[in-house]
Amino acid sequence: MATSQQSEQILIALRRVNRAIDLHSRKLAQTHGLTSPQAVVLKAAATQHPLTTGELADRVSLSQATVTDILKRLEQRGLIERRRDTRDRRRVLVSVTQDGQQLVATAPPLLQERFLRRFEQLKDWERNLLIASIQRTAELMDAEELDVAPMLSNGPICPPSPCDEEESATTV
Repeated sequence: MATSQQSEQILIALRRVNRAIDLHSRKLAQTHGLTSPQAVVLKAAATQHPLTTGELADRVSLSQATVTDILKRLEQRGLIERRRDTRDRRRVLVSVTQDGQQLVATAPPLLQERFLRRFEQLKDWERNLLIASIQRTAELMDAEELDVAPMLSNGPICPPSPCDEEESATTV
């Protein structure tokens, strides 16, 4: 049976992880005007373009509808452009503009990039232990079935309507 000290330690560790994600997300928003999902999509689009929206969605493990919404916001800021494929008019190709490339070049590393570099330096047994522990933690929180992308982000990742209000409430 877990002691109250052990329970407190795990809750503190979870709050620290959540706080680190929150602080990084706020810094990215303040310094570069991007949410973490926008930064992930922009960075993925900048690595190889042009890409279709579907290809980009696959790369970042988000739904095509979510990526389409993120692209709309990035396009409004002049960071990406979308155009119809000249050979197949059904396909929409996404390219990063010069302003978008410049923003990618100056943006800080994403929180998950730093985490992954450090994680990959661990020994196999340490990585496996962490994976099992975090998966079990998700189960204990009834979160193992939630649909999420492999990115560390704060706030909702969804279309503009109700989430805009929630997003602004979480970043104030």
